[in-house]
Parts: sequence; C-alpha cells; structure tokens
Amino acid sequence: MDPNGRNRRKRGQAVHGWVVLDKPLELGSTKAVAIVRRLMDAQKAGHAGTLDPLATGILPIALGEATKTVPFLMDAAKSYEFDIAFGVSTATLDAEGDVTGKSDARPTRTAVTGVLPRFMGTVEQVPPRYSAIKIDGKRAYDLARAGEAVAMKTRLVRIDAVTMTAFDGDTASFTVDCGKGTYVRSLARDICVALGVDGHVSRLRRTRVGPFDLQRSLTLDALSELCDGARADEGLLPLSTALDDIPVLAVTDPQTTALRQGRAIAAPQSLQSSALSNREWILAEAEGLPIALCQPRGEELFPKRVFNL
Repeated sequence: MDPNGRNRRKRGQAVHGWVVLDKPLELGSTKAVAIVRRLMDAQKAGHAGTLDPLATGILPIALGEATKTVPFLMDAAKSYEFDIAFGVSTATLDAEGDVTGKSDARPTRTAVTGVLPRFMGTVEQVPPRYSAIKIDGKRAYDLARAGEAVAMKTRLVRIDAVTMTAFDGDTASFTVDCGKGTYVRSLARDICVALGVDGHVSRLRRTRVGPFDLQRSLTLDALSELCDGARADEGLLPLSTALDDIPVLAVTDPQTTALRQGRAIAAPQSLQSSALSNREWILAEAEGLPIALCQPRGEELFPKRVFNL
C-alpha cells in the first residue's frame, strides 16, 4: 500500500525465467539487469554473479520467481577466457586502474606453461582490492578508491583447469574453468608474480556459468529485437534451467497444495530407500511445473522455496 492506504499495482508483468545475457564491454551488471528488466517488462529481476564492466560474456539474469534460484547458480562452476598483457601492472589488475609498475621483462612460452600447474586444484587466492567483497559492511572497491588501506583475506578457491591458448611474447591468452569465488584478475596477478614480471588482464570474457553458455546467450540487441517483435518469450529460459543438477520428484495435486501452503509432505518410499534421500535439495514438480525446492528430513520433504507460478 502507498502512504494513503491505497493498493499499489506492481510495475511490470509477472515474467518468470532466465535471460542469459552476453554482456557487452563497459556495461555494469546492475545496469544490465535494469535494461533487461525494462525490455522484458518484468516486475522483479536479479543477476547470478557480478561481471566487471571491462568484462564481457555470460551474465545470467533471473526474472520473477527465478530469482529464488539465484543462490544455486552463484555456487555453479564458471569458465572464462582472458588475456594477460605483460609489461605493466595496475592497481585494479586490469586495464582500468592506475599503473603501479612497469618492466621490460617478458616471460617465455615455456616459463608460462611451466607455472600454470601451480594454480590448479584447491589454491589460496587473495581477492583484488578493487572488488565487491564487503569489509566491515563496505565494498572493498569503495575503500580502495577512498585511499583507505584494504587488507584482503586469503581464501581457498578451486581451479579445475587453466590452459594457455596463445602467446606472442607481449600477451598470453588463457582459458580457465573454476569454482565459486575465483577472481581471474587475482589469478593473472599471481601468474605474473610467479613469472617475475609485471602484467594485467587486458581482456576478460565469461563463457559459462553452470548450465548457461554462449550458445544459449543473447546480446542486448538480439533481446531488444525479440521484445520489439512481441517475441520476448523466445529469449526466456525456464526457471528450472538453473536447477539442472537437482533431482526432480513428481507430486500429486494434494501434495502440491500442501507444499504451496508451506507444509511438509511424506517422502515416497522409493525416495526414502534411495541415494536421493541424502541429497540436500529435491525439486517438486507437478506436470512439469516447478512447485517447490524441498529439503529431505527423515521421511518428509520440507518446502524451503515455494514458487508462485
């Protein structure tokens, strides 16, 4: 209600699903979400993982009830392509920041490939000072821009693979598959430190987030064209796409009613006696429609996120 006690109609339509945006260069993630929400005329929107303005590629944008599945995509594996330009280091570890070091030293191809195994597996990583990580309630990049000393804590991250794909002496190109919380800019910095050279990320492109890859993505121009032609639905992937690794359980009409009311239902005997009983989440569906994300506890399934579709 507004201050006068009148019911306010929500702006936009009840649009539910995912738009996999191929974010362009120099567009911030928050602004990208706002543009997609406007194009799709959606009531609610959010994104699954910030992408730097100087990075391009996959930015999954959740609309409507799909926003309830964002945490599952935040934990998903990701893939990137990136270039390191040797010779100049910067405060932000990319092309945006002030120069902090210069050197004529250049690594050899053999030296680069030789240090890469150090950065595979579970490794310690210090996030960039210019990042969205919160320190005492404030963003690290705000503190850094204000000239305050920023002490970034080391964290453990998972890097499944890092491969050099091109090398010309001044620049090296790489692909990396990694887990939650990995900063490619930090990886590039650490590679340069291991090589004893200055360098920064000169190009960064995210190519995959969980089940979403470039083949399923749309540019803003392509999405705008679909929306202008009243074909916005063609740019929308189902809510459940982000839950592709969660087991699905078909539920009956009475069970659907119970789950939507926030009540637990009895787990089928087949579930109780299977390995699925040890899974943290089960997706309840009725005729292909997502009803709720449930957690098994003993012989019952408790709804934790109910979808209002």
